[in-house]
Amino acid sequence: MRSLTSLIALLIIFFVPGTIKGQETLAEKLGYPKDAKLLIIHADDAGMCNSENMATEKALASGAVSSTSVMVPCPWSDAFIAWARNHPDADVGIHLTLTAEWNYYRWDGVLPSDQIPSLLDDKGYFPHSDQVAAKQDKLNEVEAELRAQIDRMIALGVEPSHLDSHMGTLFRTPELFRLYLKLGKEYRLPVLVLRNVKDMYPQLKPYLGNEPWYVDHIFMMEEGVPPAKWAETYEGFFRSMQPGLNELIVHLGFDNDELQAVTVDHPNYNGAWRQRDYDFVTSATCKALLKKYNLHLVTWKEIKKVTFPEVK
Repeated sequence: MRSLTSLIALLIIFFVPGTIKGQETLAEKLGYPKDAKLLIIHADDAGMCNSENMATEKALASGAVSSTSVMVPCPWSDAFIAWARNHPDADVGIHLTLTAEWNYYRWDGVLPSDQIPSLLDDKGYFPHSDQVAAKQDKLNEVEAELRAQIDRMIALGVEPSHLDSHMGTLFRTPELFRLYLKLGKEYRLPVLVLRNVKDMYPQLKPYLGNEPWYVDHIFMMEEGVPPAKWAETYEGFFRSMQPGLNELIVHLGFDNDELQAVTVDHPNYNGAWRQRDYDFVTSATCKALLKKYNLHLVTWKEIKKVTFPEVK
């Protein structure tokens, strides 16, 4: 998550996404004017723990967020997937996971450990850091594990709406990025990619392409913003959103004993952080800002439907 912040770096890049002359924009395919400001409010880390699940479920059910993605290897993922199976209209993707960042609350892969030994640390868990996770050369084990995560969610009765990458691990090397795009293509799923990611990672440029679902602008609360400035910062995000596809990434949870224990010694993305995010997205203020800045909430499920129309 700290690394995800550096990946995104609050890239508020002001440009109107170009399209080939005569080609429908994503907004037009979804039934909006071509210069509409589309927004996905996305809740990261579903399935991580029960507190995360409860907050995410409530936010999805109320329409406060339009999307989430599940960390399938985590202990509470089956519970969230069961909820999603009973709420088929909810937009639920897969947060492809190769790290376990908390100090004492850890997990390994979906596959047995003897099938993915290069992905695990000396304690048998995924590493804390995305940099460490990316520094291994057994891509076959990475691919097997990521496929297992996707296949498990499908086997449990939920068709994912999209793929994204926990802590940005899959952007760290061209090989991982190519695998990420390959999985999206094979499973017929949009993958979360910032359209100008090549500006941060020039080595990815040859593989980027120009897919219609690429996100034009991503926003996420930066580490170090004092709690008193959160509402102001979020309004600044909404004010800055431009025509095209925007995504606001939030981390939801209830600041209870469980979440405090999970995130102990982590001042960022801890229980208080996730409670503040939940309080903001479910507030009347957030709804008013969406209207004020003429933002249209959309889902990855809608995007999947118009970009892969053959997929039911």
